[in-house]
Amino acid sequence: SRPRSSLRVLSDAQHSGLTLPTVSHYRLFPKALGRLVAALGVRELHLALTQGFWRTRYWGQPPLQAPAGAELWVWFQPTVTDVDKAWKELSNILSGIFCASLNFIDSTNTVIPTASFKPLGLANGTDHHLLRYAVLPREVVCTENLTPWKKLLPCGSKAGLAVLLKAERLFHSSYHSQAVHIRPICRDASCLAVSWELRQTLTVVFDFFSSGQGKKDWSLFKMFSRTLTDTCPLASQSKVYVDISPKNKEKELLEVSPAPTSVHEAIVQGDKKTYAVYDLLSPSLFNTSRSLNVQLKWKRPQDTEMPIPTLHAQRYVGGYGLQTGEICTLIYNTHPYRAFPVILLETVPWYLRLYVHTLTIITKGKENKPSYIHYQPAQDRRRPHLLEMLIQLPANSVTKITIQFERALLKWTEYPPDPNHGFYVGSSVLSALVPSVTAMKDMDVEQSPLFASLFPSSDGSSYFVRLYTEPLLVNLPTPDFSMPYNVICLTCTVVAVCYGSFYNLLTRTFHVEEPSRGGLAKRLANVIRKLRGVPPL
Repeated sequence: SRPRSSLRVLSDAQHSGLTLPTVSHYRLFPKALGRLVAALGVRELHLALTQGFWRTRYWGQPPLQAPAGAELWVWFQPTVTDVDKAWKELSNILSGIFCASLNFIDSTNTVIPTASFKPLGLANGTDHHLLRYAVLPREVVCTENLTPWKKLLPCGSKAGLAVLLKAERLFHSSYHSQAVHIRPICRDASCLAVSWELRQTLTVVFDFFSSGQGKKDWSLFKMFSRTLTDTCPLASQSKVYVDISPKNKEKELLEVSPAPTSVHEAIVQGDKKTYAVYDLLSPSLFNTSRSLNVQLKWKRPQDTEMPIPTLHAQRYVGGYGLQTGEICTLIYNTHPYRAFPVILLETVPWYLRLYVHTLTIITKGKENKPSYIHYQPAQDRRRPHLLEMLIQLPANSVTKITIQFERALLKWTEYPPDPNHGFYVGSSVLSALVPSVTAMKDMDVEQSPLFASLFPSSDGSSYFVRLYTEPLLVNLPTPDFSMPYNVICLTCTVVAVCYGSFYNLLTRTFHVEEPSRGGLAKRLANVIRKLRGVPPL
């Protein structure tokens, strides 16, 4: 629940002991994904299905952000000879598993980044030719996508934390994102054996301030219409973390009930956080009642806003008319005295023809030259534009990146059923090591491996962040699709009239009718006319 406090329902990753690339143990690991990883030579797989957009400015730094729609990026093993073929088969199989439109991933929306997406697990090499990345920004996430995601859990949605995942409550939210991450990790400190790690994450944002008559209090039952009754028998850990960090150094501001099992402090994304921990495996937790309904109350009304994140960005389309336009990206570094670099990844469809010579990067009124730039031009109906840049962000600055484009005229068969709605352009990707305000010790990482895996940190002075901007909606020159209908109607009318006339003339039979002498009435009329001296009829 954001923005005032966060409820994170997290469970331990599921491990399956194996040595790459053999997958043989399916007690916890789903067999469908295990066979997929082994058959197609997958080293890492990251899939996210998201509905909505994470508003970094108002909700704070995202725990695990994903772009709107469907995102899929995969690292393949060096033994894969035809990566494009394996990528196509993988997207089609995942489309069937998760009931999503991933089968629409093809060469027109697939790119090969060189610096943005590095392996998150064990990797002997970082050959970017083994990487594929694609986004479907128009994908709509629904219940049919949530159901197969829940079936991958060891206990499904029958026990444990998954009983809270009620579809009508989850989708009645401001933001919803479900993800599946598969990567190889070390089984022990010496890394003599390797295991597969499957991490399933679900991020939901409920807006109770507007729906709860201005109150920011929440509870599990209020959010999910359910409470926790038991744990998953297969889980080695099952915990609920509630963020009770004091805001503006004011303590005794939040009140949680029932009393937590323990209190945990950790450095998360550069800030010191305090969490109330509810261990569902603790026998004393369910002694007082048969269900757990965590409640959070504010002792007095608060109007304080969330602190602005150190790194956030936004993007929009500029220009006018339906011929040319401009893509503008604003990147904010709010750190008062630290500068840091950021990697920007732009993927633009081929029907927006970029003019790279118009690329401008302005920071504090001066030109900011990128340290690294990689551009791959698009090919019509074959591949999109790919632009990667390493940009240095000065302290307390706003960097504006603009590039002009020209709209292409598509074939009439390439337009969707609703062409006037517009065409979606995928989100930009920002990857950076953001300076941390609070130093983190190595001891803290060892004591909280869960937070260390969710929020990786290179050292105590910085932490890794990957952000996504808004997807763009661009209008293209659209022909009047009513004209073919009018032409067809007019043509059919002319053909019907002409054909009917000719057919009538060719098939009609003409008969010569002899004039008759007339009937009784005519004879009587002639008799009367004769008596009056008038010529007969």
